Formats: sequence, structure tokens, C-alpha cells
Amino acid sequence: MIDRRSFLSFSAVGAGSLLVAPRMALATVPTDGRFVFIIQRGAADGLNIVIPYADPTYANLRGGLAIDPAKATKLDGSFALHPSLVEIAKMYGQRQALFVHAVASPYRDRSHFDGQNVLETGGTQPYEIKDGWLNRLVAMMPKSRDEAIALAPTVPMALRGPAQVTSYAPSALPTPSDDLMLRVGQLYAADPQLHPLWSSALEARGLAEGSATRQDPASLGKLTASFLTKPDGPRIAMLETGGWDTHTGQDGRLSAQLRALDTLLASLRDGLGPVWTRTTVLIATEFGRTAAANGTGGTDHGTGSAAMLVGGAVRGGRVVSDWPGLAPSKLYEGRDLKPTASMDSLIAGAAGQSLGIDPDHVARRLFGGASSMGDLIVV
Repeated sequence: MIDRRSFLSFSAVGAGSLLVAPRMALATVPTDGRFVFIIQRGAADGLNIVIPYADPTYANLRGGLAIDPAKATKLDGSFALHPSLVEIAKMYGQRQALFVHAVASPYRDRSHFDGQNVLETGGTQPYEIKDGWLNRLVAMMPKSRDEAIALAPTVPMALRGPAQVTSYAPSALPTPSDDLMLRVGQLYAADPQLHPLWSSALEARGLAEGSATRQDPASLGKLTASFLTKPDGPRIAMLETGGWDTHTGQDGRLSAQLRALDTLLASLRDGLGPVWTRTTVLIATEFGRTAAANGTGGTDHGTGSAAMLVGGAVRGGRVVSDWPGLAPSKLYEGRDLKPTASMDSLIAGAAGQSLGIDPDHVARRLFGGASSMGDLIVV
């Protein structure tokens, strides 16, 4: 026999069974802009996403992994976009996408867990900060509701902190009947601890009603858009994507990952409709991958990578980069793309400009004084 708290956990998961995936977090703030953060967990290979085809060392370092620029989308005279990113290439042509290359957080080692912690907390060292920069961003906005919401088994580190977030996980169980929902609600009506949790689950269920239920990228993009377009819905969202750790067989695996990301973003764009013009999506990873391919058709943990900004609010159609070069003497520790751009500055600039907050103030509050990157968003 299960106790009340176990049953509530089971029932709350059932209440969320029509949500698509345990990889989304949202926050409600009063703003006309939308800001979405997508993390690429596993260290995405920026050198094969935004390809430095004009660098004379690229093809030799990559060997069989080098992307043929004739098959990619030329962005300018130096960089091309991976051929799997068809829809993002269209956004770039419409000046709704830009790429920041040779970018990194302050982290300089190569542990996924530590690197993701630094990226999500905005610290300079792993675990020195206990809350996430996205939570601090939510706290900077004028308060419109009592809680933010995280659609995840656990709240992602970037959204943890004093700004209250309710975690809410989907389920593979059948959708519970209205009678069961009513009985559970009556059971916890007088419980001071469990009643608020149950109410939060029902609130999120109501927001998701009528949305897609599948876990494919198109459905996830559509679901995210359905939340962001509701008049009383969230304006800040976080999505988690995994599978970017390509030590072996990188060519096919990276292509599949990028096609899925491309599909998700296209679905989000289409689902947002006119709201897309007020939307900024930041896509970033914890660190990059080695400049040279390894012996197993992949790449190993590196340092600098590429980040993307897409959305109708983005001042796009360009690659932002102080390119360090890939010659042996130019590589970080003789093996990695050397970072020349700050991830913290990029986040502060994109978040502040898109939400109408002074970006330098955002940089101070989120990252302890980093300068913000300018000219990213159409004002």
C-alpha cells in the first residue's frame, strides 16, 4: 500500500501525462518578449556546425570528418552552416539567425558535469554558485505570478534558485479520469503541504491542454509554442537536448542531432506565428570539441564552440567571431579551438536586450560583472 505522498507523486505525474517530455522548463514574467534557452548537453562540435571552411588548417585537422563546403550553406567568406540545418539556414537568410563562434564559458577543463554547472549557474568555477542564471533572470523581472514552472522530473540547474519553480513531470501512464482527479483533489484539500503541490500540477495541466503529446522534436517545438503564446502563459522557457557527445561515429550522429534541432526550431517558429517576431532563442553547449578528429571517427572534449541566436527578434544574418585560427600555435593547449568570445557576455546581451532590461545590469546580476555583448536584438 502506498502512502499519501507517494500517491500524490503518482497522481501528479498522471495529471501531466499529456505533456511531451521531461526536458522543458518555463517561467511566467510580464514582458512582450519571449526568451528561450536551449542547452546542448554533451559538448556540441561547433567546428562542424558553423564550419570555418576558409581556415586552411580545418580540412587537414578534420580529415574524413571535414564538412564539404560545397554541400553546406555558405554564411559568408569564412564560415558555412552544416547541411542538416536547412530551416536555420532559411532563418539566417531572413536575418533571423546569427552565430557566435569561438565562444566559451569561463570553464577550462573538460568534465561534462562541471562544464554544465558553470554554464547554468554563471559561475567561474564548478559548484561555487548554488542557483542558476535563468532563475536570477526571472527574479529580475516584475512579478506577475507567484511561481515559475519547470516541466521536468527535476528543475534544470539554470532555473534553480529563490524564484520559486514548480517541477512537473510527464508520464507514460494513461490520462487519469476526471473522477479520479476530483477524488484526489478532495483528499488533499485540507493538507497544507500537499494541496499546493496538487494545485500546481493541475495548473500546468490546464496550460498544456490541447497541446501535442508526442516526444518528437516537431511536437516539442509545437508544445513550447503553445505555452509561450497563451495570454497568461510563460514568457521564458528552457529546453534540454542531449546526445551531443560524439566521440565515435560523429558524422551520422551529429547530422541526426542537428536535423532534430532544426525541426524543433522550425516547429517552434511556426507555432509561435506572429509572436516569433518578439522571440529570441539561445542555443549553447558546455564546451566544444577537439580541433582534430580522433581515431574512431569522432572528436574528444574541447574548449571553444559555436552558439546560435535565432528568432524574429534577432539582428541576424551574420557570424560574430574574432576568429583565432586553427594553426597548431593558435590552438588552446595545442588541441582546442581557443575561446575569444564570452558565453556570459552573450547570455547577458541576448537576455537583457530581448526582455527590455539593461544588458549591463543583467551581466552584473547574472554573472558578477561581465560585460554584455551588444547589437544582438532588433530594438
